[in-house]
Order: sequence, then C-alpha cells, then structure tokens
Amino acid sequence: MIISILCVDNKYGIGKKNGLLFNLPLDMKHFRLETRGHKVFLGENTLLSFPGGKPLGNREHFVLSGDPTHNYEGVENIHNFEKFLQILQDFGKKEDVYVIGGASVYRQTLPYVDKVLLTKVDADGEAEVFFPNLDLDPAFKCVDEGVPMQDGDYTIRFCTYVRI
Repeated sequence: MIISILCVDNKYGIGKKNGLLFNLPLDMKHFRLETRGHKVFLGENTLLSFPGGKPLGNREHFVLSGDPTHNYEGVENIHNFEKFLQILQDFGKKEDVYVIGGASVYRQTLPYVDKVLLTKVDADGEAEVFFPNLDLDPAFKCVDEGVPMQDGDYTIRFCTYVRI
C-alpha cells in the first residue's frame, strides 16, 4: 500500500521556508512509529531539511532529485520522476511504503496513493506550500476523524483518508 503521511494546518498548509509549520512532539512520535522499518519516498529538499541533511534512522530512503549530480549518502538516489514512481508502485504492491514530502512529491504521487495519514492542526501556520484539501476530493474518504488532543500549544487530530 502507498501511504502519504503529513501534517496540515486548518488551511491545508504543510510548510514554509523548507520546514515544518509546527513543533509537535506527539505528531513526530506518530510519524516515527508509522514509518520506522519502512521504505520512505521523498524529495531532495525534504532530505536536506532533516537534521544534518541526513536520512532518518531505521528507514530505507528513496530520494528524488532532478539534478543527476546530486547524490546523497545513505539513500537510493533517483533522478527522474517516472523511475521514482515505478519504484514506489512496485514496492507498494508488496508492502506499506510512505511518501513523506515535500509538496511537489506529495502532489505528483497523490493520484497513486491508497491512504493518507493526515495530522490536522487547529491553527493557521502561515504556510507557503499546501496540500490538496482531501475533504473536497471525491477520490478520498475520511474513515477516521481522530480524537482531538493537545500537542504542545496546539490541538491536533490524527485522521485517516482512503482512496475510494
């Protein structure tokens, strides 16, 4: 199964200045628990936004970069979207794989995604980049609204959307 996992504000904003909108310890724990031990698919800028620009532990990384001279240690470097998508789909037929950003990778892979794990934050993060509003997308249905909980200064909900 191909799964996108991300956090959005109340306008479906996902980031600004190549970073996250909020510091949410519960959401980060949720992300770690979901993706640990799995293959993750991401864009180059997302990799560079990680601490030290290094891959996350206990995950196999597949990084899309349009520049063939950009090759990063500890990841599978892929330099065209068609190959990236083919690898994503091939693994997604056998196991759960995760799309973890950024905005361009989320947008380009959404037509192929089976499930979206969406952390909704009840706040405006003044985002510069956005994810499509799945509540308005007829291809997806929210099957779990999540329970509101406090994560630092914010109220969040872990929601699950599935392709119908």
